[in-house]
Amino acid sequence: MTTEQTPAGDSEGSASGGAAEVHAGAEADLAPSAEAAEGGDSGADVPAGGTEPDDPTAGAADGGGDGAGASAAEGSDAVDEAGDGGAESDADGRTTGDGDGAGASDQAPSAEGAAAPSEAEAELAAQRVERERIARRRAERQGPVASGGKLSGTAADLLAAVRAVESGEKPVAPAFVEPAPAPRRPAPEPERRPQPVRAAPAPDAEAVGAVRAVLTEGGAPETLAPQVAAALGDDAEDTLRADPWQLLRVAGVRPEQADGFARALLGADCRPDDERRGRALTVWLLEQAALAGHTALDLPALVEALGQRAVPDPDEAVQSALAEGDALVFQDALEEPGAQPAPQATDDDDEEAAEVPVRVLAGLERYALAEESLADALARLVNSVPKETEEPWEAAVAALSRGAADLARQVAGHGLVLHTGGEAARAEPAALLGAARAAGLRAFAVCHTPDGARRFAAQLGEGPGTGAVGTVAGLLSGASGPGRDAEGALALDLLIVLDAPQLDVEGAAMLAESLPDGARLVLSGDPAVLWSAGPGRVFADLLAVPACPQVASRVPDPGPLGELVSGIGVGELNQVEAPGKEIVIVPVRDAGEAVHRTAQLVADSVPRAFGVPPEETVVITPGHGGAAGTRALNTVLKERLNPGPGRFGGFDPGDRIVHSPAPGRSVPGRVVGADAEGLRLECAGAPVVVPRELVEGRVRHGWALTAHQAVGGRWAAAVVVLPGDAAGVLTRPWVYTAFGRAERHLSVVHGVEQALPRAVAESVAKPRTTRLRTLLRVQLPPAG
Repeated sequence: MTTEQTPAGDSEGSASGGAAEVHAGAEADLAPSAEAAEGGDSGADVPAGGTEPDDPTAGAADGGGDGAGASAAEGSDAVDEAGDGGAESDADGRTTGDGDGAGASDQAPSAEGAAAPSEAEAELAAQRVERERIARRRAERQGPVASGGKLSGTAADLLAAVRAVESGEKPVAPAFVEPAPAPRRPAPEPERRPQPVRAAPAPDAEAVGAVRAVLTEGGAPETLAPQVAAALGDDAEDTLRADPWQLLRVAGVRPEQADGFARALLGADCRPDDERRGRALTVWLLEQAALAGHTALDLPALVEALGQRAVPDPDEAVQSALAEGDALVFQDALEEPGAQPAPQATDDDDEEAAEVPVRVLAGLERYALAEESLADALARLVNSVPKETEEPWEAAVAALSRGAADLARQVAGHGLVLHTGGEAARAEPAALLGAARAAGLRAFAVCHTPDGARRFAAQLGEGPGTGAVGTVAGLLSGASGPGRDAEGALALDLLIVLDAPQLDVEGAAMLAESLPDGARLVLSGDPAVLWSAGPGRVFADLLAVPACPQVASRVPDPGPLGELVSGIGVGELNQVEAPGKEIVIVPVRDAGEAVHRTAQLVADSVPRAFGVPPEETVVITPGHGGAAGTRALNTVLKERLNPGPGRFGGFDPGDRIVHSPAPGRSVPGRVVGADAEGLRLECAGAPVVVPRELVEGRVRHGWALTAHQAVGGRWAAAVVVLPGDAAGVLTRPWVYTAFGRAERHLSVVHGVEQALPRAVAESVAKPRTTRLRTLLRVQLPPAG
C-alpha cells in the first residue's frame, strides 16, 4: 500500500464550499425543500424530538443520531434497532416518503406520455399477483386433492389419455402415439427501446387534504399527509380518527410521536393500556425488525421490547395482534448446532417427555408467506428435474471446460445449484449461459443492478439489452427477459441469478415461484459481501442447508486489489505490494479533513495520477449523516464538480444522483433537466421522470454513496472514507464490500486507526432471525 501526504491547505479541496449556496436565492422549477440537496431526507417532517426517519433500522437506545450509523444489513439486535430507528443506514431504506414500493430500476417500455403503467406499477402488480398465488397454494394444500389435479404438462396429458382409453372414447394405440417433438431454439428477443419511466402517481389530492386536517388537529406535521395517505389508503382520515396509533404505519414515525398525536385526538381517553396502542406497537416492532433484516422475532424478545415501551400487559398486546391477524406466531423445532437433542420417550414417560424443543417466533404475514412460498418453490424445482440428463444439457456440458464445466454438470442434474466466488468468478456462470443458449436452451441471467447486468453482458461479448441479461427487478416487472407462458411461468429452462446475496426473501420467492417445473436455478454470488437491504438472508441460509450442490469457484480476483479484498474476506488486512499505486492510504485527523481530502482526491489527485475522471470515481462512506456522511460529502463535491443554484428542487443539470424507486434499491444516474412533469434523470442509460412531489423522497445526490447503495456496482476508482466516528459501525462485510467496488484504484481516507484491522479480524455480520433454514430442512433431504 502507499501512504499519500497531500498539503492539507490546498485551497481547491476546502470543505467550506457553502452548502447553503447550493439552494440560495433561486426560483425553483420544482418545489424547493430545505433538505432537497440531501437527496430527500425529510426528518424535518417529524415532530420535535424525533430522529430522522429515512433510516429507522439501526438506532440504539439513545435514538440514533445523525452520525455514521450502523447499517441495517450489517445487523444489530433486532429489538434495539427496531425500537429507536433513527441512525443512517447503508440500506438506504427510505423510511420517509420512499416506502411506497415504487417500481424497478430497469426501464419498462411504454409510449411517451401514454397512460400505460410504469415499471413501478408493474412490479407492484406482480407482487400482488404473487401474493394471491401464494394464498391460493396454501388454501389448496388445506383442501382435498383431486386425483391428478396437481399434474401438468406431459404427466397431465398421459393421465387424460389413460382415462380416454378406460372410458372407450379412444382406441389404445392412437391415444398413446406421441408427436415428434419440434426442435427447440431460443425465441428472438423483441427490441425494447428505452422510454421515460414515470414513478407511481401520488395519492389522491382530496384524501391528502383530509389527512392533512387530521394531522393538524393532532399536532403532527401536515407535511406527512402524502405518506399517511399512501400508507393507509383512501380511508386514511377515518382510520386515523378510529385508531391514532396507526400513524406508526408511516415510516419514520416513532412511538412517542404517535402517543402525542393520540393524546391530542383522544384527550382523556388516551391511556397506555389502550388495546389499539399495544397492537400498533407490536406491528411497529416487527416492521422495524424487518427493516433490520429479520423476517421474524423471538416471542420473548418481542414481549420484552413491548414492556420497555410502557405497554402494561405485553402478552395481551401480542395476543391482540395475533387475533386481529396483524401478526403470526410460529413454533419451529430447534435444529441449530448445539441444540439439545429431543429426549427419547419410554413406557413410563408421559407425553411431555417426548416433546421436541421448539423456538417460538412472531412475524408479519407478508414475510411468513414469502419464506414458505420460497421453500415450497425451491423444493418443487429440486424434485421436478428429470432423472436422466436431456440432450441439450449434455451438449452444454461438453462445450465447457474446467470450472465452468463443473458448474454445468451440476446444473444439468439438479434443479437448484449454488455458485460462490468473487468478481472474476462471474466468468463461469457467463460461460454456462453462453453454452446453454448455444445448445438451444432458454437461458437468461439477472443481476442486482443495471451496472452489473452491463458488465455481465460484456463478459458474454454482447451489448446491454440484447436479450441474455437483465436485472431482477426488470425480469419480475416484465421490462426484460423472455416473458411468461400461458400459465404465468417464465419461459425459461435456466435462470442464473448473479449477486445472489442481495436477494431478499420476497424477491427470491417471486423468482422461484415464477419458474416452471424442470427449470434450473443457479444462485451465484460472493458470500462475503453485505447481505440484502430487505429482510432475509436467502443465500446464506441456502449455503447453510446441504440440500443442493454448492460449487466454489477457484478463480481468484487479480492484482493488488484482488489480493487485498480476498484477504479481508478471510479476516486479514494484509500489507499488499502496489507498485502502480493501486492502493493508497490517506491518513486524516478529523472529519473536516476527511471531507477536504476526499474532494481533493476525486477532483484532482485521482484524475491527474491515474487518468480516471471524477464521473468514474465513487466515494463510499458508512452513513448518510455526520460531518463526513454522504450529505456533507455530496454538498462539497457538488460545489467542486458541478456548482449551481439547485434550482430543480436542489438539483442542477449534470448532477450525479442516486434514484431509489423502491426501498433498498438504488440506481446511480445524473440529472438531465426538469419540466412540468417532474425531474428528468438518466439512469443506466434510460430516461426516468420523477414527479416533483416525489423528488425529495427518492432522489439524492450521488457522488458519495453508502456501501449498500454501491453494492452490485463497480467503478474505475473508489475513495472509501473512514472518519473517526465510524469506528463503531465498521464490520468485515462492510469493508469487504466498500473496498471491492474499485476496479483500478482504491484510496482509503483513513481516520479510524486500529479500528479498521480490528473490524476486519473480529466484526463479522450479526445474525438475522429467519425461518427459511427450518422450512428447507423439512422439505428437502440433504444433497447426495
